[in-house]
Amino acid sequence: MKKTIAIILAALMLLSMAACGTTSNTNDTQPATTAPAANTVGTKLLADFKTMADKTPQEIADTLLTNPEIQFMPMVMPVEEGFLNGFNEEIKGFKEGVMFGPAIGTIPFVGYIFTVEGDVDAFTKTLEDNANLRWNICTEAEEMICEAVGNTVFFVMCPTTFEEAPVDGGADVGGMEITPDDGAIAAEDGITLE
Repeated sequence: MKKTIAIILAALMLLSMAACGTTSNTNDTQPATTAPAANTVGTKLLADFKTMADKTPQEIADTLLTNPEIQFMPMVMPVEEGFLNGFNEEIKGFKEGVMFGPAIGTIPFVGYIFTVEGDVDAFTKTLEDNANLRWNICTEAEEMICEAVGNTVFFVMCPTTFEEAPVDGGADVGGMEITPDDGAIAAEDGITLE
């Protein structure tokens, strides 16, 4: 019995490692070291952050999520020192922090605003060194931006854009785009699209 359970667990572990169809190496978890391109989601949010770095982390996050670049149902929640979403190690050394991002976990976006007491440069380096662009199962952020103004730190990992290809002649069913070809399949299954 124990042998069967061990074999099943080993098989499940192998399947979970192969689930996304990518191989893993040590470079997968390291953030890009190049400067982010202009006019991306992250750089636009950073520009907004720089105009209000004197506000509380909660106020900044709430305002950032009103940016037209944000195309998801947002949420903001306070965080405490420890393991935070998007990092490989515990994050410590901040007085106050909030996480902001989508309410749905499959979108590769996570942002933080921190108020730091102490060495801000060391704190931002810790964030950069421990960030994992593939923290989200089967998705990967395209950019990571970390910058401080005074003792307030902005951090985001996100796609460079949220643009989606338009669907010609599609219908919106339950929040999903349905193309004419999908409608034919749905009709075969006895589903009526209106």
